[in-house]
Amino acid sequence: MRVCQPLPCEKELPMIEKNVPQGSRKARPVMSCLLVAVVLSASFVTALQAELRLAVPLLVGSTAAVTAALAAALYFGERGELAWSPAVILSVAFLLRLMFLFAPPQLSDDLYRYLWDGSAILRGSNPYAAAPSAVVPPPGLEAVHSMINHPEYVTIYPPAAQVFFAGGACLGGSIPGFKTFLVLLDLGLCALIVALLRFVGRPPWMAVLYAWNPLPVLEIAGSGHVDGAGLTLFLGSFCLLMMARRDTPDCGPPRWSVLLSGVLLAGACLVKLFPLVLAPLLFLLVPSSRRGHFVVGFLVALVALIYPFLPELTNMVDSLSFYARNWEFAGFAFTVLRAMTGSGTCARLILGACFLVVCVVIYLRLAYLIGHGITTVQAGRQALGSCYAIAMALLLLTPTLQPWYALSLAIFLPFSAGPAGLVLCWAVFLTYQVQIPYFILGQWTENLQVTAAVFLAPVTAFLAGRGTRGWGRARGSGTPA
Repeated sequence: MRVCQPLPCEKELPMIEKNVPQGSRKARPVMSCLLVAVVLSASFVTALQAELRLAVPLLVGSTAAVTAALAAALYFGERGELAWSPAVILSVAFLLRLMFLFAPPQLSDDLYRYLWDGSAILRGSNPYAAAPSAVVPPPGLEAVHSMINHPEYVTIYPPAAQVFFAGGACLGGSIPGFKTFLVLLDLGLCALIVALLRFVGRPPWMAVLYAWNPLPVLEIAGSGHVDGAGLTLFLGSFCLLMMARRDTPDCGPPRWSVLLSGVLLAGACLVKLFPLVLAPLLFLLVPSSRRGHFVVGFLVALVALIYPFLPELTNMVDSLSFYARNWEFAGFAFTVLRAMTGSGTCARLILGACFLVVCVVIYLRLAYLIGHGITTVQAGRQALGSCYAIAMALLLLTPTLQPWYALSLAIFLPFSAGPAGLVLCWAVFLTYQVQIPYFILGQWTENLQVTAAVFLAPVTAFLAGRGTRGWGRARGSGTPA
């Protein structure tokens, strides 16, 4: 009979910490209601617009108001002056998404590709077999077929995304039905965030930084992007590891939960590829005695998802390769490097190398901390902070910064909130300025000043935040900052 020994990182398992400083004031119901009113009213003004592509200035202003309300929530919440229950948080999140649920996607047409791919699977066809332009649309899908962007390319979306596309297409094969499916997944993600906040000792009210953020509201409920589905799987994988370690600190997580965590992570990686970069962080959270089970669950799920789409799946690789080599949008660091080197390829290689170095440094730091006996709660916090840092680095270094890409950062705001992250999740809306001339004249014209602002806004917010904290510490200690 095996005797379970305490894990190295299980010296203690503290309950939820009180993140409220001593002497903090009581919760302010009036302030709480006022912030909710600002979030709902500003979002409602945006939802009233008949054509968002012609109302980009209003969109930027209304989302700035919501972001300011979230920043105020973070400020007052950390001082113990706000208290929203999970029921209130999820109810407001539902209302925000309901405002945009039945409107057609206006800021992006990716949803039509989703619906086309999902319908192909339901008809028994492989979406990787042929580009939409080479296929005669079946009855009832003519309108969807005509709205697909870049129909000359085979879909770039991985197999797990195709499973979600099929699920969304099952709901009547309509845009509202598909968006309803994605919104339900996103609300589930909000609930997971609330649960994970408890596991890592953070107050549940911090979930508003994602649940009420205009980015997921507009990009998932409004435009119907699938990114939230992959992030739901990723956070589900993370929660399984944290829950299992909490419930069985002496013996390590049970095998089934570690296997299932690996399965969910594989699914997340095959919805959007970004979670692949975060996979080593989850692997480090798994106790060494269970890492084999985690890897088995991950690999089995990968094979199970990929195999049904072979051999045509290789066509997706060709499309992704073309995208990686040629696509660019709102990437300030890429634009500067390309101008300096005279080569887009060289700029991509430099940025890719920089991102790889950042990731390796973050991996090594987390491995060092876990190896030196931090608790489960501390390990969870450090891992989530590492995810936040990697997502931030990706957004600042990528050659292509579509607004919905920032969802990969927004999901970690409740766990590692800072001014830079909040500002960047708002600043990406500035890039929608290209929609105005494109909608009116059919001309896709980027503005370098906007691209620079999207990059410099979070950098400036970060430096300002650091300076403010340093000034505050200096005042408290009586020494120069």
